[in-house]
Amino acid sequence: MNTKRDGVIMARRYGDLAQAKVKKAMEERNAGTLRSGSTGKKVTSRKQAIEIGLSEARRAGGKVPTQKNP
Repeated sequence: MNTKRDGVIMARRYGDLAQAKVKKAMEERNAGTLRSGSTGKKVTSRKQAIEIGLSEARRAGGKVPTQKNP
């Protein structure tokens, strides 16, 4: 689905696969079963759960913008 902004049609930034992966990660976080990959600790941060979902989508080949590392 394209969004309209100031009369200009813009392409979506994230694809359907990314949305599904983030949703799954958030559901696991809410259930308390989402674990960090490196340490295995339980994830409680909302932002960290979103990043885990986006990372999984990237590995699966979904449409996700590249990470911006400082």
